[in-house]
Amino acid sequence: MRSIDRRAAAAGLLATVLWFTQAAPSHAETWPSRPVTMVVPFAAGTTSDVIARSLAQELSGKLGQPFVVENKGGAGGNIGAATVARGAADGYIILFATTGQAATNKLMYKAMEFDPQRDFAPVVLVGKAPVIITARPGAPYGSLEDFIAYAKANPNKAIAGFPGNGTLGHITGELLGRTAGIEFGKAQYRGSAAILTDLIGGHIDIGMDSMAAYVPFVQQGKIKALAIASSQRWSKLPDVPTVAESGLPGFEASVWYALLLPAKVPAEIVARLNATTNAWLKEPKTQEFLANFGAETAGGSPADLKAFTQAEIEKWGPIIKAANINF
Repeated sequence: MRSIDRRAAAAGLLATVLWFTQAAPSHAETWPSRPVTMVVPFAAGTTSDVIARSLAQELSGKLGQPFVVENKGGAGGNIGAATVARGAADGYIILFATTGQAATNKLMYKAMEFDPQRDFAPVVLVGKAPVIITARPGAPYGSLEDFIAYAKANPNKAIAGFPGNGTLGHITGELLGRTAGIEFGKAQYRGSAAILTDLIGGHIDIGMDSMAAYVPFVQQGKIKALAIASSQRWSKLPDVPTVAESGLPGFEASVWYALLLPAKVPAEIVARLNATTNAWLKEPKTQEFLANFGAETAGGSPADLKAFTQAEIEKWGPIIKAANINF
């Protein structure tokens, strides 16, 4: 009797498991069933905020629930990123990350509440905005090759402006100095506007920053564009060579944007968010929209983003350490 009872109980348990397996819809089928928060770790109106809001609108329309952007700035984006890292792994909080929170901040900040590779699930690389190297209008050099020659002949005479200590513009400058074997002065600013003012006024010699703010002034002839740190020339500035074309092969530096979720989010949620974002990135209107910010669309799989992030950490780690950039 006991053997029969055990078999009956086992059969009953199996039937129950099968019922729940068939009856319970997957996470992908039910997600999202309520509003989703997309955290932008910078203030409203920044480039990352504007791009995130456009993507959030697309996700809302395609996935049937509001995707609400919430700005949480501070500490190089670490405050907002930490909020997502501590969030529930259910797909209802997303980080619209930039290079810092996703990769390079861990190389500079002595105390961080999260580790991007441990605490986040990569979703998709949204886009890349290459760094542009510009010069004051009266500079005695009109190309990057000429600037490198000038800097070698006049060590530390030229002054370069960066949009803040530890920013991509700053560490790109450190990479340029190390790769080209040149030395120049460094001036840190709070954002692009102040750099542009001093470039146009001739108070500094060159500037390195993401492209968006500089393009109109290049097109108007108010500053010079020496090179773009991308893999190929940009359509809106077709006459400006890449850094690689200017004598430094393989030199690339971009501010990039990516979607991250708290670690351990179900894989089917990651896959659905990845697929919807990739579809958006393939649309011509999206590509034109990002081009207006000096950015190019990316896309790809979560594994692609994971590999790209690791490559960025390995690339910038030695540069940041050598420059002793820390907070």
